[in-house]
Amino acid sequence: MTRADEISGTWNIQKMISQDLDEVLAIEASASSTPWSKKMFSEEMQNPGSCCFVIKIEIESKQPIIGFICFRNMAEESELLNIAVHPHYRRLGIGRKLMQFYIDFSSQRGVKTFYLETNSSNEPAIHLYQRFSYQSFGMRKKFYQNQFDALLMMKKV
Repeated sequence: MTRADEISGTWNIQKMISQDLDEVLAIEASASSTPWSKKMFSEEMQNPGSCCFVIKIEIESKQPIIGFICFRNMAEESELLNIAVHPHYRRLGIGRKLMQFYIDFSSQRGVKTFYLETNSSNEPAIHLYQRFSYQSFGMRKKFYQNQFDALLMMKKV
């Protein structure tokens, strides 16, 4: 079975729960040079303005987590806080599925402006965000690890 065959099967996006955190932390560690801790995810999940979701696929009667997304919606604005895909499932459209879910979910709740920041050297992420009509509007110098710049991006609907 190829990776593409695996994701063409049944997949679903559901609210992140504490039992998901070990798998989420493994994905986060593989995706970020400044990974969130278990405590950070737990606090975000408990924040009433935050939304954290996982995407799972069904493979041979198992449902592994293959990605996640966390964001905050406040009135007509939203900020994407964290998104990552398991290394085995990258470049297969999982990030697009999560982003489309995020935009649809938030738009249905009245969000009109979407914000995010990403490492300015993270070309795959920037390309993904541009596919969803995000545009850069600023930079935070040496934001990550006091070394890498953060690119600020925004989308209006």
